[in-house]
Amino acid sequence: MMEHSKAKVKLLGKYLEKYFNIICNTAHIQQIHVYDLFCGEGVYKDGSEGSPIVILNQINNINPIIQNKLGNTIKIHCTFNDNDPKKVEKLQATIKQRNLHNLHYGDIFFETKDYKEQCEIITQKLSKQKKFEKTFIFIDPYGYKHIKINQIKSFMVHGNAEVLLWLPTQFMYRFSNNGTPEALKDFISEIFQDFNKWKSTNSVWEFIKQLKEGFKRNLDGVYVDTFTIQKDQNTVFCLFFFTTHIRGFEEMLETKWEIDTEQGRGWSYIQSQRGESLFPEEKTNSLEESLTKYLEGTPRSNVEIYEFTLREGFLPKHTNEVFSNWQSNNRLEVIPQGAEKVRKGAFYIAYKYYKDKNKKVIFQMR
Repeated sequence: MMEHSKAKVKLLGKYLEKYFNIICNTAHIQQIHVYDLFCGEGVYKDGSEGSPIVILNQINNINPIIQNKLGNTIKIHCTFNDNDPKKVEKLQATIKQRNLHNLHYGDIFFETKDYKEQCEIITQKLSKQKKFEKTFIFIDPYGYKHIKINQIKSFMVHGNAEVLLWLPTQFMYRFSNNGTPEALKDFISEIFQDFNKWKSTNSVWEFIKQLKEGFKRNLDGVYVDTFTIQKDQNTVFCLFFFTTHIRGFEEMLETKWEIDTEQGRGWSYIQSQRGESLFPEEKTNSLEESLTKYLEGTPRSNVEIYEFTLREGFLPKHTNEVFSNWQSNNRLEVIPQGAEKVRKGAFYIAYKYYKDKNKKVIFQMR
């Protein structure tokens, strides 16, 4: 198993740990559906565990029936799909051998359908899904030619699904500037409506940023973020995360920052091997710059700042650090929106205030 693939499933496992803990302790949720659409055989020759095994380990770790604090019985159903029957057979045998499937936790379905067919089936199921059901879809394709933005859009339209998509961005970037193949032209054209709107770039990071912005423009009401995996100085892959729920978005960002505490952008094999700092070319505080522009001439509430912070790829604690510094330097005015006094250093940038639309304070640059 390649090092960047290990990083990929590490992020998957860490996020699902958070996801299952939250969903399984939500009063109205009774079922979770997990889809791994390019599951592979589960275990690599060196013994490394692929996505299906990581998913099942997390389900067994959360032990949803026992650990549910609200007394609900949560069922987590898994569908492992790969169009190579031999891989699915090996996966099935491994799961049985390791005794990873507990029937009390939910069902497992092993399928060998074409990816496009699976997308259509899942879209139909999502359209009929009840309020007490949630869906998580992991897409780790063997290429990118079958991936369409309309498929992602169809998954997100009902607001009950989250998607984690792996793209070989390094190879896509390389081809985008050197005799762009038809598959890549089609992929980019669908996102930007016109291939000519795509800007040629000399940086894989800019390539990824353009894709992210393209996804955001096409997926109205969907939060989009990336997790980059840098295999070496010139090789960068990327996971794209899609959700309609801002709390799930924050959970993914927290997972990213746990893995990369410096920039929250991703994982680097170079850094993990040598202990070097990530992304030395980006040492400026981009959040501080973004907040300055966002507040320039326009007062903002704590509710607005919470969402803005997440959309910039940062966490509330990072904005709190910036605001604390500004407040100490008399650059920021914090104006209470009620009779209650606001103590210094209290900014109310959190999901609980966002959820209730509780505008406790207004921020204004001095």
